[in-house]
Amino acid sequence: MIIYPEIDPIALSLGPVKVHWYGLMYLIGFVGAWFYGIQRTKREDIDWTRKQVEDVIFYGALGVILGGRLGYTLFYNFPLFLDNPVSIFYIWQGGMSFHGGMLGVFTGLYLFGRNNGMSFFQVSDFIAPWVPIGLGAGRIGNFINQELWGRPMETIMPWAFDYGDHIARHPSSLYQAFTEGLLLFIILWWYSSKPRPLMAISAVFMFCYGSFRFITEFYRTPDAHLGFIAFDWLSMGQILSLPMIIFGIVIYFIAMNKAKKIVFK
Repeated sequence: MIIYPEIDPIALSLGPVKVHWYGLMYLIGFVGAWFYGIQRTKREDIDWTRKQVEDVIFYGALGVILGGRLGYTLFYNFPLFLDNPVSIFYIWQGGMSFHGGMLGVFTGLYLFGRNNGMSFFQVSDFIAPWVPIGLGAGRIGNFINQELWGRPMETIMPWAFDYGDHIARHPSSLYQAFTEGLLLFIILWWYSSKPRPLMAISAVFMFCYGSFRFITEFYRTPDAHLGFIAFDWLSMGQILSLPMIIFGIVIYFIAMNKAKKIVFK
């Protein structure tokens, strides 16, 4: 069993300014997305400029931060917000909802597309392959912050973690860093390596992320103040992921059917 290493959540102190690892993970995610986005503009079949990449990252960053924090407050910790409304700004303490961030990003993508003469799915198909970079980095931030403890293991495995309570637990944040980050990136990188029908890349992202999140939630301890939401085994994260899975399947078939109609015209 691996003893959780005591990692100071503050990566760097510059006088009164403290730089948290959690914030650095977000920075890594945005920089990684920018770099990969710039590389994608070099493809002949992609008509995006460097400035558009930088602009859409700005819109997306605002959506992630505002939507992620607001979503966490509404979905996971609304009573605390009622007791202390200022807590919504305590981003350095963690507490960011992917599903809230996703809705925030959707809003940002819509606004960006409207200002640049693009449809929502033209924008989302282009940026979807970048997203796992930020998701993976964010989960590493969760691990450093000792957030998202895993459920106790029934049979102790070599990778079990002791977070200080002397219980062998699944390293759920690392499971999610691998599936939502590395594995999802590889899938989207491969799928988007050639031209695809409009909406298809976005659909693959929605389906894969929702599926990975639903599965890995079985190894993650539900939020203590929420517990299981349905049937004594479904967490809030799983409830919010189900619509993503369904939406991804529906959008994918719509995209494929539209592509067939265009081909056979």
